[in-house]
Amino acid sequence: MAAAHRCTTTDMTTLPFQLPLIAILRGITPAEVDAHVDALVEEGFDAIEIPTNSPDWEQSVQRSVRRHGQHACIGAGTVVQPAHIDALLRSGGRLMVTPNTDPQLIQRAVAEGLLVAAGFATASEAFQALRAGAQLLKLFPASIHGPALVRALRSVLPPVPLFAVGGVSPTTLASYLSAGCQGAGTGGDLYQPGQSVQTTREHARAFRQAYLDYSA
Repeated sequence: MAAAHRCTTTDMTTLPFQLPLIAILRGITPAEVDAHVDALVEEGFDAIEIPTNSPDWEQSVQRSVRRHGQHACIGAGTVVQPAHIDALLRSGGRLMVTPNTDPQLIQRAVAEGLLVAAGFATASEAFQALRAGAQLLKLFPASIHGPALVRALRSVLPPVPLFAVGGVSPTTLASYLSAGCQGAGTGGDLYQPGQSVQTTREHARAFRQAYLDYSA
């Protein structure tokens, strides 16, 4: 298994991925994961999340780490219990993404050296996650709250990386970035269970181009 260095930074310039778009492969199976992650990495994605409600997710994380762990930050999403952290560590993953703010879970993951993207929906939850040690904040579900909340939060939050997740598409990505997000989690508009590798590739290319167009 590829060795993984530990992540403790809150500085976007030193996060363990270059493209601030986390690919969320909810529902992918171990039999499919190699080809889809290969395509994502080839298209420039270097942050991969496999949610824990995917079939045999630990095996998929492990396979992805073995293939791409040296040049991509790979881990699990929908992490909601200590057993998920244990499994993630066994798999060699180094990214933990939560849908909610659970200080004890965040503290445990940070103590283990994981990069934690903590889900939140309010300013109180955001500050709670930061106090627990989260290095990255995940506004979820972003499509419900919208860029207006991002803009309001940016007036009070410290300069911690803030990602929008949930309903973000290549068309709407720029609105979140311009409001103050540094990146996004790309879910259903990137990957749906059973889709072809070529579709994953095309969607990844569209997201990456949308980010590059905004950053130009």
